[in-house]
Amino acid sequence: MRIIDNSEVPIEDSTSAPIFFGGTVSKQGLVDDSNSKCFVSSLITFAAGARNKFHKHSSDQLLFVTNGTGIVATQNEEFVVTEGSTVHVVAGEVHWHGATKESSFSHITVTLAGSTTEILE
Repeated sequence: MRIIDNSEVPIEDSTSAPIFFGGTVSKQGLVDDSNSKCFVSSLITFAAGARNKFHKHSSDQLLFVTNGTGIVATQNEEFVVTEGSTVHVVAGEVHWHGATKESSFSHITVTLAGSTTEILE
């Protein structure tokens, strides 16, 4: 068992990562994925208006909304999500997620270790 003090985990500026656009995005790894064979977990924070591009994952993904108001979208629909919402994205589903223009947005993302992400825009 490990107890992780999140205040000691560095927060990375991910704004320049190819999947993000529209504003500042930060990422804080909550579990060191090199030590976990079960999942990868990160806290992602989007500034108002920032989001990721349409993409898909090779495994299911869970998003636990922790702060703000965001949008999770498929190719056909957009859903507004707020603190306390949980989103289950099935493997292969084309989607994007990010902040509304009026609010920042944070979520914890959980994906199986070894899952790949394909950016589609």
